[in-house]
Amino acid sequence: MPANRVRNKQTVHEFSRAVHETTQGGIGDLIAQYVHEDVQWHGPAPMDTLSGRGALVSEFWKPLVNSFPDLEKNEYVLFGGEFEGDEWVCATGNLVGTFENDWLDIPATGHATWIRYGEFHRFEDGKIAETRTILDILDVVRQAGLRVVPSLAPEVVIPGPTTQDGVLLGEQDDADSQQTMELVEGMLFDGLNSYEEAGLENMGMERYWHEDCMWYGPAGIGSTRGIDGFQQFHQNPFLRAFPDREVGHHDARLAEGNYCASTGWPAVVGTHLGDGWLGLPATGNHADMRIVDVWRREGDLLAENWVFIDMIDLLKQLGVDVFERLRENPYSVRRSAAVTR
Repeated sequence: MPANRVRNKQTVHEFSRAVHETTQGGIGDLIAQYVHEDVQWHGPAPMDTLSGRGALVSEFWKPLVNSFPDLEKNEYVLFGGEFEGDEWVCATGNLVGTFENDWLDIPATGHATWIRYGEFHRFEDGKIAETRTILDILDVVRQAGLRVVPSLAPEVVIPGPTTQDGVLLGEQDDADSQQTMELVEGMLFDGLNSYEEAGLENMGMERYWHEDCMWYGPAGIGSTRGIDGFQQFHQNPFLRAFPDREVGHHDARLAEGNYCASTGWPAVVGTHLGDGWLGLPATGNHADMRIVDVWRREGDLLAENWVFIDMIDLLKQLGVDVFERLRENPYSVRRSAAVTR
């Protein structure tokens, strides 16, 4: 293991711990400690790509801390790895805070709010030089009592690993890491990509997934249990909507210990040819899907999968502009009476 990998992981962990101690006025100094001046930050819509530390502070972090003044950043999975010669750190968890001021045209609720995130950081000279991160912003909309699309499965506060061992700050066994990577790559490239030739029933998911696996998806899709639940509530509806989809377009793919993760901008591409997914008619539009995927291996099978899809960006490609609806046509979203300010 490269000596700087442990240091890089500790850097991401220290930054997460420090977020709770900062303020809107101090967030710029905190970012300067950990982030390269010329950072390239690739995030979810509507922020998209931000170039340079100044833009990252002014366009993302300051508005976020203003809306959630008591913000915490709590990761439950964190590990590192090498991809095509670069050192990366992956983390996933929740940003948690009291929603005191409107954020991204989402009305503040005054309630505790959980913002799921999955992130990849590439390091140069001990600082974060590139980030690829997805926040489940559609779930923040849901927690504010607004519904844009129907969910396919239950939407819940996503837990961390059932084994509670996801934060890997020290060195890990190379053989374990290799086994995890081989299992995930087999599932992706031999399993999922065999759909067109073999069909859903013959993709061999039982070779890769535990029978009681947990699949934690984004708002709009929800979470499923077991191979049958995964296929019924996610895989089958998704493949009907995007029958020509291709997976595995990765900007980074890492494995360490029992954990593996990948990200791509886009990671999945396809054509929206089927009716009904998220209640939407087929558009015939090509769709690029920004994704962060995190898996936990248990023995010879995958037991848990945390999935982040930039749903705001994907819905816009399918003709649903979430923030335009919030701004221009608030009656097009359903407000729950249970969430009031």
